[in-house]
Amino acid sequence: MKAYAKGEAEPALLEETIGANLERTAARFGDREALVEAASGRRWTWNQFNDDVNALAKGLLAAGLEPGDRLGIWAPNCAEWTLTQFATAKIGVILVNVNPAYRTHEYAYAVNHSQMRMLITVTEFKTSNYRAMVEATRADTESLQRVVFLDTGDWAQLVDSGAGISDGALAERLAATDPGDAINIQYTSGTTGYPKGAVLSHRNILNNGNQVTGMINLTEEDRLCIPVPFYHCFGMVMGNLGCVSRGTTMVIPAPGFDPETTLKVVAEEQCTGLYGVPTMFIAMQNHPNFANYNLDALRTGIMAGSICPVEVMRRCVQDMGMSDVSIAYGMTETSPVSCQTRADDDFERRTATIGRVHPHVEIKVVDPATGETLERGETGEYCTRGYSVMLGYWNDEEKTKAAIDEEGWMHTGDLAVMREDGYCNIVGRIKDMVIRGGENIYPAEIEEFLFRHPDIEDVSVIGVPDEKYGEVICACIRMKAGRAPLSVEAIREYSTGHLAHYKIPAYVQILDEFPTTVTGKIRKNQLREDAAAQLEL
Repeated sequence: MKAYAKGEAEPALLEETIGANLERTAARFGDREALVEAASGRRWTWNQFNDDVNALAKGLLAAGLEPGDRLGIWAPNCAEWTLTQFATAKIGVILVNVNPAYRTHEYAYAVNHSQMRMLITVTEFKTSNYRAMVEATRADTESLQRVVFLDTGDWAQLVDSGAGISDGALAERLAATDPGDAINIQYTSGTTGYPKGAVLSHRNILNNGNQVTGMINLTEEDRLCIPVPFYHCFGMVMGNLGCVSRGTTMVIPAPGFDPETTLKVVAEEQCTGLYGVPTMFIAMQNHPNFANYNLDALRTGIMAGSICPVEVMRRCVQDMGMSDVSIAYGMTETSPVSCQTRADDDFERRTATIGRVHPHVEIKVVDPATGETLERGETGEYCTRGYSVMLGYWNDEEKTKAAIDEEGWMHTGDLAVMREDGYCNIVGRIKDMVIRGGENIYPAEIEEFLFRHPDIEDVSVIGVPDEKYGEVICACIRMKAGRAPLSVEAIREYSTGHLAHYKIPAYVQILDEFPTTVTGKIRKNQLREDAAAQLEL
């Protein structure tokens, strides 16, 4: 059987804009709790949240923003981020997500590339001084007409300036928006060159958030803890938009991820759902105070963002009570999810796969060289097609054509296997595949095996240069607290008889921390560079 699958036609797609969807949710669940910001203690009902979104939207109208203008947000997770997300959607202004980890060069590129007219940001957070970076790049960001620092009087001034805008004027702008309109630009972190701006529509992201949360059975009775960053699809689409489409309470545990704070907020707010990438769940599960927090309310959630170790998933179910937890797979360019496990899947499927095709979506696994659809069980490139595929890369027709073929298939660059039952596994990135003396090696397989070692907390497998074989395996390992570092000999002994000889690591690097992106993905490029330098290869 060919490695192709088409999702169900139900539940139906939402044919409305993000703003219209929020209005409908507020009308249905007005006095229920919509948003909780744990750090400040602020709370909103759906009516209050919609009112504050409208007040901000009027302020943006008063500032002269027109449909299709770009407004950037450069901030950690906070209530104002969420309000801005929905206010821009109501008036047809394209929200540009700026990674909070960006520094001046990357920030200026995002401003200039998107031709951003307004920026909403914070003065500082952790080691980042955003005010200083904005000032340092003033001369190089000519399109930027106004900067609003949301943690100063700027925010109230922006909102208050909309007092003269009528409800009718706002309603007129909302009515003029269309589900197919571009509403969001998200910059994807490329491995070479500048980031690409994925352009997403109301239809793309509203529906994906709704479908994702439907898979984990979220309703207006649920409370979802969202520690993943809003600047990324996981936070703003699967989190915020998913909650709004269902009437689920959004709970922001902190501006940035902290494992104990997240556990504390889940317990205190009686959250029924929790999102995270594997590194976040590992940090929570291995925290010394993990057992001190009552997680009895937890029922569901999603682990996504990178390959999920089976043992971590098992602990989500057994130790955290997340009986309905789901694994989701996707990418920014596909809004993001195209494959997900279901709450009623058996334990094996929910711990050993990324699930099966989403409704209204098609997926296939192809030969990267020829594009031919492979047989189920064979390894190839994962491709997807459907409502969720982005409109394209902002002002880059060439890269858009390279990513989306003439038949509308998005080529992800991920290596996957579709099982006979239609469930899929990601075995790595095409660019991460290690070729040792002509043997193709997929790091995920080795990572999954080494993760079973009782002394290993986390592991990332990379290829490093070798004169004889071209590349050999290096295992980068984080030890559990109090455990002695493992030698390369110990890892070889542990692997012998379980892994083919060419998959056994030639090198082992013991690290205190992995270099990660803001979303928690391990930066394998940096691991490769660091390992090659330290090993003098």
